[in-house]
Amino acid sequence: KPFSVAMAPPNITGNIHIGHALENTLSDILIRKRRMEGYKTLFLPGKDHAGIAAQYVVERELRKENKTRFDLGKEKFIERMWQWMRENGDAIDKELMALGLSCDWSRKRFTMDEQYQEAVKVAFEHYHKKGFIYRGKRIVNWCSRCQTSISDLEIEHTEEKGTLWYIAYPFADESGHITVATTRPETMLGDVALAVNPKDQRYKKLIGRNVILPIQERAIPIIADAAVDQEFGTGAVKVTPAHDALDFEIAERHKISSMQIINEQGRMTEDAGPMCAGLKISECRERVLQRLKELGVLEREESYIHNVGRCERCQTIIEPLLSEQWFLSMRELAKKTVGAIQQNRITFIPPQRKRIALAWLKQVKDWNISRQLWWGHRIPLEGVDDVLDTWFSSALWPLAILGWPKKTKEMKKFYPVSLISSAREIFFLWIIRMIFSGLEFTGSTPFHTVYTHATILDAKGRKMSKSIGNVVDPMNMIEKYSVDALRFGLVWQTSGTQDIHWNESALIAGKKFLNKVWNAARFVMTQIESSKLKAQSSKPQLKTQNFTKHDKQILKELKKIIKATNNRLEKYEFGQALHGLYDFFWHQFCDVYLEAAKKEAGPETPIILLHTLATSLKLLHPFLPFITEHIWETLPLKNKKLLLIDEWPT
Repeated sequence: KPFSVAMAPPNITGNIHIGHALENTLSDILIRKRRMEGYKTLFLPGKDHAGIAAQYVVERELRKENKTRFDLGKEKFIERMWQWMRENGDAIDKELMALGLSCDWSRKRFTMDEQYQEAVKVAFEHYHKKGFIYRGKRIVNWCSRCQTSISDLEIEHTEEKGTLWYIAYPFADESGHITVATTRPETMLGDVALAVNPKDQRYKKLIGRNVILPIQERAIPIIADAAVDQEFGTGAVKVTPAHDALDFEIAERHKISSMQIINEQGRMTEDAGPMCAGLKISECRERVLQRLKELGVLEREESYIHNVGRCERCQTIIEPLLSEQWFLSMRELAKKTVGAIQQNRITFIPPQRKRIALAWLKQVKDWNISRQLWWGHRIPLEGVDDVLDTWFSSALWPLAILGWPKKTKEMKKFYPVSLISSAREIFFLWIIRMIFSGLEFTGSTPFHTVYTHATILDAKGRKMSKSIGNVVDPMNMIEKYSVDALRFGLVWQTSGTQDIHWNESALIAGKKFLNKVWNAARFVMTQIESSKLKAQSSKPQLKTQNFTKHDKQILKELKKIIKATNNRLEKYEFGQALHGLYDFFWHQFCDVYLEAAKKEAGPETPIILLHTLATSLKLLHPFLPFITEHIWETLPLKNKKLLLIDEWPT
């Protein structure tokens, strides 16, 4: 019976982080258990080309040489990207191997491999032929530094102190004015209307009238739209459709043309007028505010806390920008995915992720799949320079790593994969997209179970970040404490999907536990040697009439911990399973039984010592593969195999 796990492929942007270590350790625990249970297992490793993230890292390296990608040109830059991949890709593989992951390394995949590129091409052409892919002008999140559109989910929103400026827009008939509040006064140069909520009694009589746009001196209408928040500012808002997603939707509904006043480089266009054309956004803001004061229409300003979106790669403030992009229609794909989830064709761990998935799918927008980068999968259409969003290729992961679109023996045997594990922050970016890709291309869900694991934060509860300097390097932890101690420390701190506040003391506890296991094994071997016990079967025939009181008790406790461990791992309660094993081994086995065996050893005690130690090593093996395998080699057992493939206790 097959059991397969697809590794969430790390980005080739540097070293693996502690989150990779947690995610893959948990997957490895399950694959090791299933292997010992007799399943035909496959743990598939790989790496992701990472699109914008990898290109940003290599461009940063070029800046150290006082060069840009434009100095190299596209062809040479792509060569430089492949050089980066070869150097860092191998390093990532070695780091994953160092974690003790029992993957089939001969099958490792990379999302830019030749076979993978073919899978991406086939997927794109399939969607394009069905009419799901179209080109259109929409508001996108634009990073002026990375020079590309990015998704909503690749933006970091932070609360920042800002200012709310109140600006008077005079009526065209000079009978007064209407006041509008904004946090982005520079965008008023592209206003095409003012909008109020049709239910707002304050402005009912003003709907349909014209105002004069200050500075630009253009007449623009006051329109009514239910999307306007009556509580924000004065309840009247400016409509700048080329630079705000909500404004774009309002303008579309009212069939009002847009005016683009900010370009892809983050500078003002000619349409912004001679006062600001060519300026940076921040420079334009200063000039606009100064001019509004001169005109006497800047009524007041007040402090305002608001969310500012920044590119998660380079921290540049994101500009909503009207841009021509390629989109994948989500209507039919979302409908198909909702159906599969509602039919419970996928198990979500924890179960509340099912509700979260359905809620997102019911309001999902069409997917902007194009990126203005040089590194990535080129859109396979003549004359198109854009590449595909990196998540387009990642969405095919469970299929492409098994050889799709070819009908390989691996596809036949291991697809759908049994399990995929993922961080919470890429649940929509990756998990949902894999589901609809699997359904569209194979008619089947791509995996049976999706496990969303906890996020590791620093001790203060902050997200780990290189800029903060709070990143934990798993390789440093291995060097300091050992692989098994790191795996112990990670699992020890895991309690469902509750975020982990990193605590190195868990690794110290792990190191002490390893020492305890080692010393206990030495004592058992000493007892076996002194009793001249011959090699035993892994399932010894014991004479119950010869049991001491402590013999009976340890066998009873052993039976309980076997059952508890199985139950907990089946429910993905990794931390609880390890805590239970720790308590059993340290207290029941070492503190009680080993101490009793020193004072009162019956005829069966040496066999029970060996049997309990051997069974404990089996139960601990998925968590602590190195020390358990090493001790296992020394045990006097008949027909012994590697612990890796020995029989799991039931």
